[in-house]
Amino acid sequence: MAPRRPPTADDLRAVALALPEATEQLTWEVHPTFRVRGKIFVIVGEDGTTASIKASKEEQQALIEAQPLAYAVAPHVGRYGWVLVTLRHCDADELSELVTEAWRLTAPKRLVAAADREQA
Repeated sequence: MAPRRPPTADDLRAVALALPEATEQLTWEVHPTFRVRGKIFVIVGEDGTTASIKASKEEQQALIEAQPLAYAVAPHVGRYGWVLVTLRHCDADELSELVTEAWRLTAPKRLVAAADREQA
């Protein structure tokens, strides 16, 4: 069985934009950001090899402890729980879960509830 390739910024983009009402917006002239109703839940690094993803402080700590090559405290927003993900060290399924959870933390509760009803 061939090893799985690490996820790319394009993979992250596909996951983020598949979420309800998610949009992409270039910010600070170089960083693609993904938003729901104007609120950011993912920021892609300038070179596309990293991403800052919204998370709880507890999840941030658990991810960093479990996989310090893949995860670190995100610059500027890490004190709020955001995690810096080095894509080449991350699993694609885990990245998808992180992006989805970031959306859930950011989206209005009614939108999350509507999405949950649609999936059920």
